[in-house]
Amino acid sequence: MIDDIRQETFLRVLNFLRSDRSLDHPERLGAYVHSVCINVMMELLRASTRHPPLPEEAHRVADGRESPEADAVTAQRKRMVQQVLGDLPEKDRQILRSVFLEDADKEEICVRFHVNRDYLRVLVHRAKLKFKAVLDESGIGQP
Repeated sequence: MIDDIRQETFLRVLNFLRSDRSLDHPERLGAYVHSVCINVMMELLRASTRHPPLPEEAHRVADGRESPEADAVTAQRKRMVQQVLGDLPEKDRQILRSVFLEDADKEEICVRFHVNRDYLRVLVHRAKLKFKAVLDESGIGQP
């Protein structure tokens, strides 16, 4: 960008000196060149920030944001899950939260509930069945 500024400044100053116009104070040629350079720099900076260049993969970039409708549905589902979890027994609620919401390590969960890995799988399965039963009983999410 500096080379572009330098060449554009040089071109403008030479064109001015070749034209019919003249400098009123030839001893101020250095200041004139400096002011032309500043103006060229500001023009190029404004032009480059006005429309930033698109990345080469721009045609492949998708909007990763959810739509407002999807955000509303997600929020509604979170409320439903919290309500159903609130209706579960404490132990089942803690197991489901640890496994699915907190993504806790399975070994840590086994230590917390004083069970081995195989029995944790059984507890999770039972808690999921209870979750589904409470969900079906409450009618939450039914149209």
